[in-house]
Amino acid sequence: MGLHQKQTELWVEPVNLGRRIPEDHFLRKLNKALDLGFLREEVAGFYGRNGNVSVDPVVIMKMMLLLFLDNVKSERELVKIIPLRIDYLWYLGYGLEDAVPDHSVLSKARARWGEEVFKRLFQVTVTKCLEAGLIDGSKLHMDSSLVRANASKNSIVEKACAEVLGKLDEAPAAQAGAHQGDDDNDKRPPNQRKQSTTDPDASMVRQGGGKSEPSYKNHRVVDDKEGVVTAVKTTTGMVNEAHELITLARQHEENTGCNAQVVVADCKYGIAENFVELASQKIRSHMGDFRARQNNPRQKGIFEYARFKYDKVTDTYICPARESLYRRHMDIRGNYEYITRAGVCSQCRLREQCTRSRTGRTLKRHVDQPLLDRARRQSHSKAAALDRKRRQHFQERNFADAANHHGFKRARWRGLVKQSIQDLLIAGLQNLRLLARKANILGAKSFLRRIATLIAEILHTWLAARLVPAMTA
Repeated sequence: MGLHQKQTELWVEPVNLGRRIPEDHFLRKLNKALDLGFLREEVAGFYGRNGNVSVDPVVIMKMMLLLFLDNVKSERELVKIIPLRIDYLWYLGYGLEDAVPDHSVLSKARARWGEEVFKRLFQVTVTKCLEAGLIDGSKLHMDSSLVRANASKNSIVEKACAEVLGKLDEAPAAQAGAHQGDDDNDKRPPNQRKQSTTDPDASMVRQGGGKSEPSYKNHRVVDDKEGVVTAVKTTTGMVNEAHELITLARQHEENTGCNAQVVVADCKYGIAENFVELASQKIRSHMGDFRARQNNPRQKGIFEYARFKYDKVTDTYICPARESLYRRHMDIRGNYEYITRAGVCSQCRLREQCTRSRTGRTLKRHVDQPLLDRARRQSHSKAAALDRKRRQHFQERNFADAANHHGFKRARWRGLVKQSIQDLLIAGLQNLRLLARKANILGAKSFLRRIATLIAEILHTWLAARLVPAMTA
Protein backbone atom coordinates (compact mmCIF):
# COMPACT_ATOMS: atom_id res chain seq x y z
CA MET A 1 0.00 0.00 0.00
CA GLY A 2 1.46 3.31 -1.08
CA LEU A 3 1.83 6.48 0.99
CA HIS A 4 1.74 9.72 -0.99
CA GLN A 5 4.37 12.35 -0.13
CA LYS A 6 2.80 15.78 -0.53
CA GLN A 7 4.59 18.22 -2.81
CA THR A 8 4.84 21.41 -0.75
CA GLU A 9 7.00 23.67 -2.92
CA LEU A 10 3.92 25.08 -4.70
CA TRP A 11 1.95 25.74 -1.55
CA VAL A 12 4.51 27.61 0.62
CA GLU A 13 6.41 30.88 0.28
CA PRO A 14 7.91 32.41 -1.81
CA VAL A 15 5.84 30.73 -4.59
CA ASN A 16 2.52 29.81 -3.01
CA LEU A 17 -0.14 28.92 -5.55
CA GLY A 18 -2.41 28.00 -2.65
CA ARG A 19 -3.10 31.72 -2.20
CA ARG A 20 -5.05 31.50 -5.46
CA ILE A 21 -7.56 29.24 -3.70
CA PRO A 22 -10.06 31.35 -1.73
CA GLU A 23 -10.30 30.76 1.99
CA ASP A 24 -14.01 29.94 1.66
CA HIS A 25 -13.42 27.41 -1.14
CA PHE A 26 -15.31 24.19 -0.44
CA LEU A 27 -12.24 21.99 -0.90
CA ARG A 28 -10.48 23.90 1.89
CA LYS A 29 -13.45 23.25 4.15
CA LEU A 30 -13.66 19.63 3.04
CA ASN A 31 -9.97 19.08 3.69
CA LYS A 32 -10.38 20.55 7.17
CA ALA A 33 -13.62 18.77 8.04
CA LEU A 34 -12.82 15.28 6.74
CA ASP A 35 -9.54 13.61 7.63
CA LEU A 36 -9.31 10.50 5.47
CA GLY A 37 -6.35 9.08 7.38
CA PHE A 38 -8.63 6.40 8.87
CA LEU A 39 -8.99 4.95 5.38
CA ARG A 40 -5.50 3.45 5.35
CA GLU A 41 -6.36 1.28 8.33
CA GLU A 42 -9.69 0.29 6.77
CA VAL A 43 -8.11 -0.94 3.50
CA ALA A 44 -4.79 -2.24 4.84
CA GLY A 45 -5.95 -5.84 4.50
CA PHE A 46 -6.39 -5.45 0.73
CA TYR A 47 -2.69 -4.73 0.12
CA GLY A 48 0.40 -6.94 0.27
CA ARG A 49 3.99 -6.29 1.34
CA ASN A 50 5.73 -7.13 -1.96
CA GLY A 51 5.34 -5.98 -5.55
CA ASN A 52 4.55 -2.56 -6.97
CA VAL A 53 3.66 0.29 -4.62
CA SER A 54 0.06 1.42 -5.04
CA VAL A 55 -1.40 4.89 -5.27
CA ASP A 56 -2.16 6.23 -1.80
CA PRO A 57 -5.73 5.10 -0.85
CA VAL A 58 -6.44 8.58 0.51
CA VAL A 59 -5.68 10.09 -2.92
CA ILE A 60 -7.93 7.51 -4.59
CA MET A 61 -10.83 8.32 -2.27
CA LYS A 62 -10.31 12.06 -2.77
CA MET A 63 -10.48 11.52 -6.54
CA MET A 64 -13.77 9.65 -6.14
CA LEU A 65 -15.16 12.51 -4.06
CA LEU A 66 -14.09 15.01 -6.73
CA LEU A 67 -15.81 12.87 -9.37
CA PHE A 68 -19.20 13.38 -7.70
CA LEU A 69 -18.57 16.77 -6.14
CA ASP A 70 -18.58 18.54 -9.50
CA ASN A 71 -20.45 15.76 -11.32
CA VAL A 72 -17.57 15.10 -13.73
CA LYS A 73 -18.98 12.92 -16.50
CA SER A 74 -16.38 10.15 -16.32
CA GLU A 75 -13.21 9.02 -14.58
CA ARG A 76 -11.22 9.56 -17.78
CA GLU A 77 -12.47 13.14 -17.89
CA LEU A 78 -11.53 13.65 -14.23
CA VAL A 79 -7.94 12.55 -14.91
CA LYS A 80 -7.77 15.12 -17.73
CA ILE A 81 -9.18 17.92 -15.56
CA ILE A 82 -7.00 17.43 -12.48
CA PRO A 83 -3.77 18.91 -14.00
CA LEU A 84 -5.74 21.97 -15.11
CA ARG A 85 -7.26 22.77 -11.72
CA ILE A 86 -5.11 24.33 -9.01
CA ASP A 87 -7.73 23.57 -6.37
CA TYR A 88 -7.81 19.87 -7.37
CA LEU A 89 -4.01 19.66 -7.28
CA TRP A 90 -3.92 21.34 -3.86
CA TYR A 91 -6.60 19.01 -2.46
CA LEU A 92 -4.79 15.91 -3.74
CA GLY A 93 -1.37 17.20 -2.66
CA TYR A 94 0.13 17.05 -6.16
CA GLY A 95 2.66 19.34 -7.80
CA LEU A 96 2.57 20.60 -11.38
CA GLU A 97 5.02 17.94 -12.53
CA ASP A 98 3.41 15.00 -10.69
CA ALA A 99 1.82 12.29 -12.80
CA VAL A 100 -1.90 11.90 -12.16
CA PRO A 101 -2.96 8.27 -11.56
CA ASP A 102 -4.58 6.41 -14.43
CA HIS A 103 -8.37 6.28 -14.42
CA SER A 104 -8.28 2.49 -14.05
CA VAL A 105 -6.90 2.92 -10.52
CA LEU A 106 -10.36 4.05 -9.36
CA SER A 107 -12.26 1.08 -10.76
CA LYS A 108 -9.68 -1.37 -9.43
CA ALA A 109 -9.87 0.20 -5.98
CA ARG A 110 -13.66 -0.06 -5.91
CA ALA A 111 -13.50 -3.71 -6.86
CA ARG A 112 -10.76 -4.40 -4.28
CA TRP A 113 -12.25 -2.48 -1.36
CA GLY A 114 -15.90 -3.44 -1.77
CA GLU A 115 -18.96 -1.70 -0.39
CA GLU A 116 -18.04 -1.77 3.31
CA VAL A 117 -15.25 0.83 2.98
CA PHE A 118 -17.69 3.33 1.49
CA LYS A 119 -20.26 2.56 4.18
CA ARG A 120 -17.59 3.44 6.72
CA LEU A 121 -16.90 6.73 4.90
CA PHE A 122 -20.60 7.59 4.98
CA GLN A 123 -20.77 6.77 8.70
CA VAL A 124 -17.84 9.14 9.32
CA THR A 125 -19.74 11.99 7.62
CA VAL A 126 -22.77 11.28 9.83
CA THR A 127 -20.54 11.33 12.92
CA LYS A 128 -19.04 14.68 11.87
CA CYS A 129 -22.52 16.17 11.48
CA LEU A 130 -23.54 14.72 14.83
CA GLU A 131 -20.54 16.30 16.54
CA ALA A 132 -21.38 19.66 14.92
CA GLY A 133 -24.91 19.57 16.35
CA LEU A 134 -26.67 19.08 13.00
CA ILE A 135 -28.51 15.91 14.04
CA ASP A 136 -31.26 15.54 16.60
CA GLY A 137 -31.97 11.88 15.83
CA SER A 138 -35.47 11.67 17.28
CA LYS A 139 -37.56 12.37 14.16
CA LEU A 140 -36.85 10.59 10.87
CA HIS A 141 -38.12 11.35 7.36
CA MET A 142 -38.09 8.39 4.97
CA ASP A 143 -38.44 8.21 1.21
CA SER A 144 -37.03 6.51 -1.88
CA SER A 145 -36.20 7.51 -5.44
CA LEU A 146 -35.57 5.60 -8.64
CA VAL A 147 -32.14 5.80 -10.30
CA ARG A 148 -31.87 5.04 -14.01
CA ALA A 149 -29.44 2.17 -14.61
CA ASN A 150 -26.46 2.55 -16.94
CA ALA A 151 -28.04 0.32 -19.57
CA SER A 152 -29.49 0.94 -23.02
CA LYS A 153 -33.07 0.07 -23.85
CA ASN A 154 -31.65 -2.01 -26.70
CA SER A 155 -30.11 -4.35 -24.11
CA ILE A 156 -33.52 -5.35 -22.74
CA VAL A 157 -34.57 -8.92 -23.60
CA GLU A 158 -36.87 -11.58 -22.23
CA LYS A 159 -35.39 -13.34 -19.21
CA ALA A 160 -35.35 -16.69 -20.98
CA CYS A 161 -33.35 -15.11 -23.80
CA ALA A 162 -30.99 -13.50 -21.29
CA GLU A 163 -30.15 -16.91 -19.88
CA VAL A 164 -29.40 -18.19 -23.37
CA LEU A 165 -27.21 -15.16 -24.07
CA GLY A 166 -25.24 -15.81 -20.92
CA LYS A 167 -24.60 -19.42 -21.92
CA LEU A 168 -23.92 -19.00 -25.64
CA ASP A 169 -22.26 -15.57 -25.53
CA GLU A 170 -24.01 -14.53 -28.73
CA ALA A 171 -25.35 -11.21 -27.59
CA PRO A 172 -25.70 -9.20 -30.84
CA ALA A 173 -27.45 -11.88 -32.89
CA ALA A 174 -29.61 -13.16 -30.10
CA GLN A 175 -30.68 -9.69 -28.98
CA ALA A 176 -32.13 -8.89 -32.37
CA GLY A 177 -34.08 -12.13 -32.38
CA ALA A 178 -35.22 -11.61 -28.81
CA HIS A 179 -36.93 -8.32 -29.57
CA GLN A 180 -38.67 -9.75 -32.62
CA GLY A 181 -39.95 -12.69 -30.59
CA ASP A 182 -41.44 -10.76 -27.66
CA ASP A 183 -44.81 -12.09 -26.61
CA ASP A 184 -47.19 -9.13 -26.53
CA ASN A 185 -49.83 -11.29 -24.84
CA ASP A 186 -47.69 -11.91 -21.76
CA LYS A 187 -49.47 -10.02 -18.97
CA ARG A 188 -46.79 -10.47 -16.31
CA PRO A 189 -45.15 -7.27 -14.97
CA PRO A 190 -42.06 -6.19 -16.97
CA ASN A 191 -39.72 -6.84 -14.02
CA GLN A 192 -40.76 -10.50 -14.10
CA ARG A 193 -40.48 -10.90 -17.86
CA LYS A 194 -37.53 -8.78 -18.94
CA GLN A 195 -34.04 -7.74 -17.92
CA SER A 196 -31.04 -5.92 -19.30
CA THR A 197 -28.13 -7.98 -20.60
CA THR A 198 -25.61 -5.24 -19.76
CA ASP A 199 -26.83 -4.76 -16.18
CA PRO A 200 -28.83 -7.79 -15.02
CA ASP A 201 -28.99 -6.49 -11.42
CA ALA A 202 -31.26 -3.62 -12.48
CA SER A 203 -34.98 -4.39 -12.60
CA MET A 204 -37.54 -3.08 -15.05
CA VAL A 205 -39.67 -0.32 -13.50
CA ARG A 206 -42.30 1.95 -15.00
CA GLN A 207 -42.41 5.50 -13.63
CA GLY A 208 -45.35 7.74 -14.41
CA GLY A 209 -46.83 7.09 -17.83
CA GLY A 210 -43.56 6.17 -19.55
CA LYS A 211 -42.16 2.83 -20.57
CA SER A 212 -40.41 0.44 -18.21
CA GLU A 213 -36.69 1.09 -17.82
CA PRO A 214 -33.90 -0.75 -15.98
CA SER A 215 -33.61 0.99 -12.62
CA TYR A 216 -32.33 0.88 -9.07
CA LYS A 217 -33.99 2.36 -6.00
CA ASN A 218 -32.26 4.50 -3.38
CA HIS A 219 -33.81 4.54 0.11
CA ARG A 220 -32.88 7.33 2.53
CA VAL A 221 -33.45 8.57 6.05
CA VAL A 222 -33.19 12.34 6.55
CA ASP A 223 -32.95 13.79 10.05
CA ASP A 224 -35.52 16.44 10.90
CA LYS A 225 -33.16 19.04 12.36
CA GLU A 226 -31.01 20.13 9.39
CA GLY A 227 -31.72 17.54 6.70
CA VAL A 228 -28.64 15.35 7.23
CA VAL A 229 -28.82 11.94 5.52
CA THR A 230 -28.34 9.42 8.33
CA ALA A 231 -29.11 6.10 6.59
CA VAL A 232 -28.85 4.89 2.98
CA LYS A 233 -29.72 1.65 1.25
CA THR A 234 -29.72 0.74 -2.43
CA THR A 235 -31.90 -2.00 -3.88
CA THR A 236 -33.19 -3.06 -7.26
CA GLY A 237 -36.03 -0.95 -8.59
CA MET A 238 -38.71 -3.58 -7.93
CA VAL A 239 -38.19 -3.68 -4.14
CA ASN A 240 -41.14 -2.34 -2.15
CA GLU A 241 -39.94 0.61 -0.08
CA ALA A 242 -42.32 -0.31 2.75
CA HIS A 243 -40.25 -3.42 3.46
CA GLU A 244 -37.11 -1.33 4.05
CA LEU A 245 -38.50 0.98 6.75
CA ILE A 246 -37.41 -1.01 9.80
CA THR A 247 -33.96 -1.73 8.32
CA LEU A 248 -33.39 1.98 7.67
CA ALA A 249 -34.58 2.96 11.15
CA ARG A 250 -32.09 0.54 12.70
CA GLN A 251 -29.29 1.79 10.48
CA HIS A 252 -30.08 5.35 11.59
CA GLU A 253 -29.81 4.34 15.23
CA GLU A 254 -26.51 2.54 14.61
CA ASN A 255 -25.01 5.50 12.72
CA THR A 256 -26.14 8.21 15.14
CA GLY A 257 -26.50 6.42 18.47
CA CYS A 258 -29.90 8.13 18.83
CA ASN A 259 -33.19 6.33 19.41
CA ALA A 260 -35.92 7.25 16.96
CA GLN A 261 -39.11 8.60 18.51
CA VAL A 262 -41.10 9.58 15.40
CA VAL A 263 -41.03 8.13 11.87
CA VAL A 264 -42.49 10.27 9.08
CA ALA A 265 -43.26 8.77 5.66
CA ASP A 266 -45.94 8.78 2.97
CA CYS A 267 -48.69 6.19 2.58
CA LYS A 268 -46.44 3.76 0.67
CA TYR A 269 -44.84 2.89 4.02
CA GLY A 270 -48.10 2.81 5.99
CA ILE A 271 -48.75 -0.94 6.00
CA ALA A 272 -49.88 -2.95 9.00
CA GLU A 273 -46.51 -4.64 9.55
CA ASN A 274 -44.73 -1.28 9.86
CA PHE A 275 -47.39 0.20 12.12
CA VAL A 276 -47.20 -2.76 14.50
CA GLU A 277 -43.40 -2.91 14.55
CA LEU A 278 -43.03 0.80 15.30
CA ALA A 279 -45.74 0.69 17.96
CA SER A 280 -44.04 -2.27 19.65
CA GLN A 281 -40.85 -0.20 19.87
CA LYS A 282 -42.81 2.81 21.22
CA ILE A 283 -42.04 4.89 18.11
CA ARG A 284 -44.78 7.24 16.96
CA SER A 285 -46.08 6.56 13.44
CA HIS A 286 -46.58 9.74 11.44
CA MET A 287 -46.86 7.79 8.20
CA GLY A 288 -49.72 7.97 5.76
CA ASP A 289 -52.20 5.10 6.07
CA PHE A 290 -52.01 2.87 3.00
CA ARG A 291 -55.41 1.36 3.77
CA ALA A 292 -57.09 4.78 3.82
CA ARG A 293 -55.78 5.51 0.30
CA GLN A 294 -57.13 2.29 -1.20
CA ASN A 295 -60.19 2.78 -3.39
CA ASN A 296 -62.01 -0.55 -3.52
CA PRO A 297 -65.28 -0.14 -5.45
CA ARG A 298 -66.69 -3.28 -3.82
CA GLN A 299 -66.57 -1.59 -0.42
CA LYS A 300 -68.33 1.57 -1.54
CA GLY A 301 -71.72 2.02 0.12
CA ILE A 302 -71.34 -0.79 2.67
CA PHE A 303 -70.83 -0.67 6.44
CA GLU A 304 -67.38 0.44 7.49
CA TYR A 305 -65.11 -1.58 9.77
CA ALA A 306 -65.85 0.79 12.67
CA ARG A 307 -69.54 -0.27 12.66
CA PHE A 308 -68.54 -3.71 13.93
CA LYS A 309 -67.88 -3.93 17.67
CA TYR A 310 -65.26 -6.32 19.00
CA ASP A 311 -66.01 -8.30 22.15
CA LYS A 312 -62.74 -9.14 23.85
CA VAL A 313 -64.30 -11.66 26.22
CA THR A 314 -65.87 -13.86 23.54
CA ASP A 315 -63.36 -12.97 20.80
CA THR A 316 -66.16 -12.13 18.38
CA TYR A 317 -67.39 -9.16 16.37
CA ILE A 318 -70.99 -7.90 16.61
CA CYS A 319 -72.38 -6.61 13.31
CA PRO A 320 -75.01 -3.81 12.95
CA ALA A 321 -77.70 -6.52 12.75
CA ARG A 322 -76.57 -7.84 16.18
CA GLU A 323 -75.19 -11.06 14.71
CA SER A 324 -71.82 -12.49 15.78
CA LEU A 325 -68.76 -13.05 13.59
CA TYR A 326 -66.47 -15.84 14.84
CA ARG A 327 -62.74 -16.29 14.39
CA ARG A 328 -61.83 -18.84 11.75
CA HIS A 329 -58.07 -18.89 10.88
CA MET A 330 -54.97 -16.71 10.43
CA ASP A 331 -53.61 -15.66 7.04
CA ILE A 332 -49.95 -15.26 6.08
CA ARG A 333 -49.95 -11.58 7.11
CA GLY A 334 -50.90 -12.28 10.71
CA ASN A 335 -54.61 -11.47 10.39
CA TYR A 336 -57.38 -13.57 11.90
CA GLU A 337 -60.50 -13.88 9.74
CA TYR A 338 -63.94 -13.48 11.30
CA ILE A 339 -67.12 -14.73 9.60
CA THR A 340 -70.76 -15.41 10.49
CA ARG A 341 -72.23 -18.86 10.67
CA ALA A 342 -73.47 -20.38 7.42
CA GLY A 343 -76.72 -18.88 6.14
CA VAL A 344 -76.83 -15.92 8.54
CA CYS A 345 -75.81 -13.23 6.04
CA SER A 346 -77.99 -14.57 3.23
CA GLN A 347 -81.13 -14.06 5.34
CA CYS A 348 -80.11 -10.73 6.90
CA ARG A 349 -82.29 -7.67 6.24
CA LEU A 350 -79.15 -5.43 6.11
CA ARG A 351 -77.30 -7.61 3.61
CA GLU A 352 -77.33 -4.98 0.81
CA GLN A 353 -75.72 -2.43 3.12
CA CYS A 354 -73.19 -4.86 4.57
CA THR A 355 -71.68 -7.08 1.87
CA ARG A 356 -71.67 -7.96 -1.80
CA SER A 357 -70.04 -11.33 -1.26
CA ARG A 358 -72.07 -14.50 -1.86
CA THR A 359 -70.63 -16.14 1.23
CA GLY A 360 -71.30 -13.19 3.54
CA ARG A 361 -69.35 -10.46 5.31
CA THR A 362 -65.85 -11.23 6.59
CA LEU A 363 -63.60 -9.13 8.82
CA LYS A 364 -59.88 -9.30 9.50
CA ARG A 365 -58.22 -8.55 12.81
CA HIS A 366 -54.47 -8.38 13.25
CA VAL A 367 -52.88 -10.50 15.95
CA ASP A 368 -51.56 -7.22 17.43
CA GLN A 369 -54.66 -5.17 16.67
CA PRO A 370 -54.38 -2.83 19.73
CA LEU A 371 -50.88 -1.77 18.61
CA LEU A 372 -52.11 -1.36 15.04
CA ASP A 373 -55.07 0.79 16.13
CA ARG A 374 -52.83 3.02 18.25
CA ALA A 375 -50.36 3.55 15.40
CA ARG A 376 -53.14 4.32 12.94
CA ARG A 377 -54.63 6.91 15.30
CA GLN A 378 -51.21 8.56 15.46
CA SER A 379 -50.96 8.56 11.65
CA HIS A 380 -54.32 10.36 11.32
CA SER A 381 -53.44 13.07 13.87
CA LYS A 382 -52.93 16.72 12.98
CA ALA A 383 -49.27 16.55 14.04
CA ALA A 384 -48.71 13.67 11.62
CA ALA A 385 -50.26 15.62 8.75
CA LEU A 386 -47.97 18.60 9.45
CA ASP A 387 -44.93 16.33 9.65
CA ARG A 388 -45.76 14.76 6.28
CA LYS A 389 -45.89 18.20 4.70
CA ARG A 390 -42.51 18.98 6.21
CA ARG A 391 -41.19 15.63 4.92
CA GLN A 392 -42.08 16.63 1.37
CA HIS A 393 -39.90 19.71 1.72
CA PHE A 394 -36.98 17.81 3.27
CA GLN A 395 -36.96 14.80 0.98
CA GLU A 396 -37.73 16.53 -2.30
CA ARG A 397 -35.04 19.12 -1.61
CA ASN A 398 -32.58 16.40 -0.65
CA PHE A 399 -33.13 14.28 -3.76
CA ALA A 400 -33.23 17.36 -6.02
CA ASP A 401 -29.91 18.57 -4.61
CA ALA A 402 -28.37 15.14 -5.24
CA ALA A 403 -29.69 15.10 -8.82
CA ASN A 404 -28.75 18.68 -9.72
CA HIS A 405 -25.25 18.74 -8.24
CA HIS A 406 -24.02 15.14 -8.05
CA GLY A 407 -25.62 13.17 -10.90
CA PHE A 408 -27.85 11.13 -8.61
CA LYS A 409 -30.54 10.14 -11.12
CA ARG A 410 -28.28 8.19 -13.48
CA ALA A 411 -26.03 5.29 -12.57
CA ARG A 412 -22.36 5.68 -13.54
CA TRP A 413 -21.48 2.02 -13.16
CA ARG A 414 -23.22 -1.32 -13.48
CA GLY A 415 -24.20 -3.73 -10.75
CA LEU A 416 -25.98 -3.37 -7.41
CA VAL A 417 -22.79 -3.09 -5.33
CA LYS A 418 -21.33 -0.34 -7.53
CA GLN A 419 -24.63 1.54 -7.48
CA SER A 420 -24.62 1.33 -3.69
CA ILE A 421 -21.11 2.83 -3.67
CA GLN A 422 -22.32 5.71 -5.85
CA ASP A 423 -25.27 6.43 -3.54
CA LEU A 424 -23.06 6.32 -0.43
CA LEU A 425 -20.56 8.78 -1.94
CA ILE A 426 -23.30 11.20 -3.00
CA ALA A 427 -25.07 11.10 0.37
CA GLY A 428 -21.74 11.57 2.16
CA LEU A 429 -20.90 14.62 0.02
CA GLN A 430 -24.29 16.16 0.73
CA ASN A 431 -23.66 15.76 4.46
CA LEU A 432 -20.23 17.38 4.12
CA ARG A 433 -21.71 20.33 2.23
CA LEU A 434 -24.24 20.81 5.04
CA LEU A 435 -21.38 20.66 7.52
CA ALA A 436 -19.45 23.34 5.59
CA ARG A 437 -22.53 25.55 5.38
CA LYS A 438 -23.07 25.22 9.13
CA ALA A 439 -19.43 26.19 9.73
CA ASN A 440 -20.03 29.37 7.71
CA ILE A 441 -23.11 30.23 9.78
CA LEU A 442 -21.28 29.59 13.04
CA GLY A 443 -18.34 31.67 11.81
CA ALA A 444 -20.65 34.55 10.90
CA LYS A 445 -22.40 34.36 14.27
CA SER A 446 -19.06 34.31 16.08
CA PHE A 447 -17.93 37.38 14.11
CA LEU A 448 -21.17 39.22 14.94
CA ARG A 449 -20.76 38.34 18.61
CA ARG A 450 -17.23 39.76 18.59
CA ILE A 451 -18.47 42.97 16.94
CA ALA A 452 -21.28 43.28 19.48
CA THR A 453 -18.84 42.76 22.35
CA LEU A 454 -16.49 45.39 20.91
CA ILE A 455 -19.33 47.91 20.52
CA ALA A 456 -20.48 47.25 24.09
CA GLU A 457 -16.93 47.85 25.40
CA ILE A 458 -16.65 51.14 23.44
CA LEU A 459 -20.02 52.33 24.77
CA HIS A 460 -19.05 51.37 28.31
CA THR A 461 -15.76 53.30 28.04
CA TRP A 462 -17.51 56.34 26.53
CA LEU A 463 -20.21 56.39 29.18
CA ALA A 464 -17.63 56.01 31.97
CA ALA A 465 -15.65 58.93 30.56
CA ARG A 466 -18.74 61.15 30.46
CA LEU A 467 -20.39 60.13 33.73
CA VAL A 468 -17.35 60.20 36.10
CA PRO A 469 -16.49 63.95 35.50
CA ALA A 470 -20.15 64.85 35.80
CA MET A 471 -20.52 63.09 39.13
CA THR A 472 -17.28 64.68 40.43
CA ALA A 473 -18.57 68.15 39.53
